[in-house]
Amino acid sequence: MSHACVSCGCLQVNGMQLADKIVYVGPFLKRTDRAATDSKFTNVFVKNLSEDVDDDALKQLAQEYGEVVSAVIMKDDKGKSKCFGFVNFADPEAANKAVDSLTGREVNGKSLYAGRAQKKAEREAMLRNQFEEKRAERVQKYQGMNLYVKNLHDDVTDDILREEFAPLGSITSAKVMSDDKGKSKGFGFVCYTSHEEATRAVTEMNGRMLRGKPLYVALAQRKEVRRVQLTQQLNQQRLALASAGRGPGPMGPGVMFPPGGPGPMFYPGMPAAPGPRGPGMMYGPMMPGPGRMGGRGPRAPPGESVCNGSNISWEVQLIASQA
Repeated sequence: MSHACVSCGCLQVNGMQLADKIVYVGPFLKRTDRAATDSKFTNVFVKNLSEDVDDDALKQLAQEYGEVVSAVIMKDDKGKSKCFGFVNFADPEAANKAVDSLTGREVNGKSLYAGRAQKKAEREAMLRNQFEEKRAERVQKYQGMNLYVKNLHDDVTDDILREEFAPLGSITSAKVMSDDKGKSKGFGFVCYTSHEEATRAVTEMNGRMLRGKPLYVALAQRKEVRRVQLTQQLNQQRLALASAGRGPGPMGPGVMFPPGGPGPMFYPGMPAAPGPRGPGMMYGPMMPGPGRMGGRGPRAPPGESVCNGSNISWEVQLIASQA
């Protein structure tokens, strides 16, 4: 399809009403290119408004920066202002100017905030990214200075925890984690101002008795890092147990037979395996000759023995091989 046909299709379909909705059709943009269009918006979100600001007052306030298409104050079920609203401008330049000018502007004793109006999913994604960035910065800042303390008594509070660790350095925070009912979870965190103080606290406080219970103190780690380390330790323990279970069997190193299962098979003339002979094991020189296994061959009457040439010749050969 040619570029002219695509452009013609966009012009014909763009703006059409379909199922009570206005259809937008435009050229495809890569995700990296879409970010550059964030500055081209006309709908502005304004919050921290006073309760006495209505639609007309918001529109009058926004008209200072350009032509306003609409201005709406959001209200609850009782018609009370939620102290935020939306202003739709005629062109993106006016919207950008309003965002820059209204943010921080004081109206009726309240400092306003203005920004590009966003969908709920987009706003949640942005807030989530900001939270992850701040958490990563906080983890990086206090890396090696934040301690994890567990096996705490139920009576240990934040103040008691700080008091116990205070002699080892300057503490920025001490917190005992608790559940929804305020009951201690038995662990907490102590953060120092330097790596040296945290290292000394780990050395001296780990194993110390507090309220009749020995403390476990270590450097705090993120849950993802700790999970990877525990998985590696578990795999190493499994390999060590598997290696220890492969001891030398009756047939030599690494040869094992399941308990109660069929044992090894031997044939006449087969050399005996090295090492001590286990109880109940039969080796080549001990194997009975043909006609003496499994009840097969002729049976002698009581008090007599059966002897034939094949048995005698095989036994003579066996004695000669042992000599």
